Amino acid sequence: MPRGARFPAGGCAIGTRPVDLFLFGLKELGAEIDIDEGYVVAKAPKGGLVGAHITFPKVSVGATHTILMAATLARGTTIIENAAQEPEITNVAECLVAMGAKISGIGTRTLTVEGVEKLHGATVDVIPDRIETGTFAMAAAMTGGNVLLKGARPEHLQAALDILARTGVELTVEPEGLRVHRNSNGIQSVDVETDPFPGFPTDLQAQFMALMTMANGTSQIRETIFENRYMHVAELVRFGADISVDGQLATVHGKSQLKGAQVMATDLRASVSLVIAGLAAKGETVVNRIYHLDRGFERLEDKLSRCGAEIERVAG
Repeated sequence: MPRGARFPAGGCAIGTRPVDLFLFGLKELGAEIDIDEGYVVAKAPKGGLVGAHITFPKVSVGATHTILMAATLARGTTIIENAAQEPEITNVAECLVAMGAKISGIGTRTLTVEGVEKLHGATVDVIPDRIETGTFAMAAAMTGGNVLLKGARPEHLQAALDILARTGVELTVEPEGLRVHRNSNGIQSVDVETDPFPGFPTDLQAQFMALMTMANGTSQIRETIFENRYMHVAELVRFGADISVDGQLATVHGKSQLKGAQVMATDLRASVSLVIAGLAAKGETVVNRIYHLDRGFERLEDKLSRCGAEIERVAG
């Protein structure tokens, strides 16, 4: 890190998102960290960071990314235990290795990093966005479409695809990617619980809830990652959805038809759940505050339009 860095925490307001694991890991590597008026002030010691044995008390994707990158240039060996296993962690680790880092245990809960003096440039392929893949798959399921998701990597979201298959959606791996096709029997209700990878992603919970609002029967969704990730519930109810929440458990009574509504995006994933609900709803839907959406989905309206959706971005 720079000799002195000052930065605020940020992101969607989906619950408590402390940076304590980031700071804990950096301190273990020897970083000097202070909190000044809500800002984190971080400094590397004069001799640079030093390798350490770090065990995270709980799995954190962001903290794993941060400590993994910091450890590549720290002196000595760093062992990261209870590391996140998301495909994005593997992609970053493989990128660092291509740049000269020495990392073993990639893809497991324990990463070992032998510090090097410097890194060099490299050419690395960025993996497809698995959350975007899952989102488009659920949009196709909700609207009764037949869509080929080119370049999709099914192994990166197998838990979500397994759940989607149980709803009655046909999923076929083709040479170009993943084909998603909803059969004529409609959507069947399925219960789901979010978990760190390789479990069902919390970042697909809102989209799946939107899908369940039109399912046959009642489904239950348990959010285990963030305690305030049900802000989209009130907005889905504006479409006529029947959803009740008790703590971390949401119960969705499926309906055959939603009605278009004026809704407001509350966070990144919630915003796209409202878009796909609007695609399936009868009548016009307007999604406000889409700046949340743009943080995670590039040219969403263009991609959906190419699939036949009637969608446009309105200035104002």
